[in-house]
Amino acid sequence: MSEENKNQDYAADNIQVLEGLEAVRKRPAMYIGDVGVKGLHHLVYEVVDNSIDEALAGHCDTIDVYINENNSITVKDNGRGIPTAMHTKEKRSALEVVMTVLHAGGKFDKDTYKVSGGLHGVGVSCVNALSKDLSVIVEREGKKFQQEYKIGKPQYDVKEIGTSERTGTEVTFLPDDSIFEELVYNYDTLAARMRELSFLNKGIVINLTDLRNEDEEGKHIFDRFHSERGLKEFAEYLDRNRESLISDVIYFEGEKDGIPVEVALTYNTSYTENIQAYVNNINTYEGGTHLSGFRRGLTNTLKKYATDSGMLAKEKVEIEGDDFREGLTAVLSVKVQEPQFEGQTKTKLGNREVTAPVSQGVSQMLSNYLEEHPNEAKTIVQKVILAAKARQAARKAREMVQRKNVMSGSGLPGKLADCSSKDPAESEIYLVEGDSAGGTAKQGRDRFFQAIMPLRGKILNVEKAMQHKIFENEEIKNIYTALGVRVGTEEDPRALNMEKLRYHKVIIMCDADVDGSHIETLILTFFFRYMKELIEKGYIYIATPPLYQVKKGQKSGYAWDDTQRDVLIQEMKGSGSESSVGVQRYKGLGEMNAEQLWETTMNPEHRTLRQVTIENPAECDQVFSMLMGDEVPPRRAFIERNAKYANIDS
Repeated sequence: MSEENKNQDYAADNIQVLEGLEAVRKRPAMYIGDVGVKGLHHLVYEVVDNSIDEALAGHCDTIDVYINENNSITVKDNGRGIPTAMHTKEKRSALEVVMTVLHAGGKFDKDTYKVSGGLHGVGVSCVNALSKDLSVIVEREGKKFQQEYKIGKPQYDVKEIGTSERTGTEVTFLPDDSIFEELVYNYDTLAARMRELSFLNKGIVINLTDLRNEDEEGKHIFDRFHSERGLKEFAEYLDRNRESLISDVIYFEGEKDGIPVEVALTYNTSYTENIQAYVNNINTYEGGTHLSGFRRGLTNTLKKYATDSGMLAKEKVEIEGDDFREGLTAVLSVKVQEPQFEGQTKTKLGNREVTAPVSQGVSQMLSNYLEEHPNEAKTIVQKVILAAKARQAARKAREMVQRKNVMSGSGLPGKLADCSSKDPAESEIYLVEGDSAGGTAKQGRDRFFQAIMPLRGKILNVEKAMQHKIFENEEIKNIYTALGVRVGTEEDPRALNMEKLRYHKVIIMCDADVDGSHIETLILTFFFRYMKELIEKGYIYIATPPLYQVKKGQKSGYAWDDTQRDVLIQEMKGSGSESSVGVQRYKGLGEMNAEQLWETTMNPEHRTLRQVTIENPAECDQVFSMLMGDEVPPRRAFIERNAKYANIDS
């Protein structure tokens, strides 16, 4: 396609306008999820999505993202450039329409973009509305154009500022500090998403540069994300900290009924399932019709092979769909022209026409692979049979837990000090490290809405344990029983059933030392692997007890970090010396009395709780497998990079 034709295909009148921007600043959370860390980073994804759309349409292969020194962001691509000509209907530059009108863009014109991502297409205009300052520079048709905005309002008409031989769009924006609670960008969060996008759109180069920080050589922090093998490489990346069961990544790419489908899957020796499903580059956390199609294709094909091969006849075990998913790592990506998403945040696909193409694609891919690789096929089926036996053992273990509950009256663990409220929305439970701290917490709590359950020592590392061993573990049984949850719903026998959940705040409270952090990580691994729904609902929190008590005479205060401690020391010493101020470093919760623990860590008016959220499921999965799995070198590298307690407990 000639350059002239490319630009004709994407012109001012391809921009369709649906509504204005007024609502965005009034209710920003409706459009970007929230106004905290997640929403802040979502602004970047929206702008990058525009460049990715250009890439999907075949007009862009390089995207540069910069975190500038003042925490503004610059996104630059080599696409066609947003049209700048006069928009016939709006009587102003098409660039200004795109930047200032909600739901205005080429993605609503089927002839411009066949498929596109973005948060319900609110796109770059939404970013503009929530930015203190925004500048856009467009290079196209041999010219360079610019327009600048403040909180979404143009400061002048689009103007020509020079000539250019290249094409593309460059957007620089500074988030509005009157809207966002957090204004500092996290490099690792952005890097995880850029890496994900490079796997999902093979061939594209995404460069990420942090102009705020330098490495040991004095160069700015920089990563180049580029994948030639796409989802195959993504599956290998997700599985790199696990022991492979088969040496290959099974791969399919094709178009079924007009829907492009790409799938990569492999098996490892772990007991957990890791399926990442995407629609138009958006991770659909809650699944949907494409995931149903994947599971149907996987189960039917493997079950047919296992039956035809005669391997099942030798085993006295009934195989279920779940058994095919143990140790499975898979990435599924579909491109849908008019996706119907359930929910504001695009987390569940509703298009029924997608199920069959995905199922057919997976069946075709797997059938070919199993036929051509009989040894690997046998290994996979043996893993499935082992999973079925483990599932039966796990069911018996779960039934024992539930039977024990019925036999023991209330069914609640003996160590649980329950609250008197029966309303889950106002009730909270503290999972406390150790009986000693648990006793202090029981004395200090508000009995009306706060329940306390002490945990003895370090709970089981579920990353390395078979499922029936998990349900036989006393501490984990107590957590299930205390929370009132069980395994299995009508839709999914593996999902968490929360119908009788007793608390909407589950608070992990551990010592502020290495052991405490380890216990915290073990508990979070358990929740991520077996009660992920609680995290997704926003019910899991981490308590933050103070690190120091600073005291002089009758005056005392608490500090959660070294800076706060130093400020308190300076305030209390007055004209005296620092040695006149006493500083106590709390290494354990048990060092505080009940009143202190209530005042600093449990009183809703003064405490700080950190809510646990899943920003990037794929990244979370590989971090947990790296931290809690068998591979030592990647864990050592991670600890060295993030060493927090290196000098504290030496």
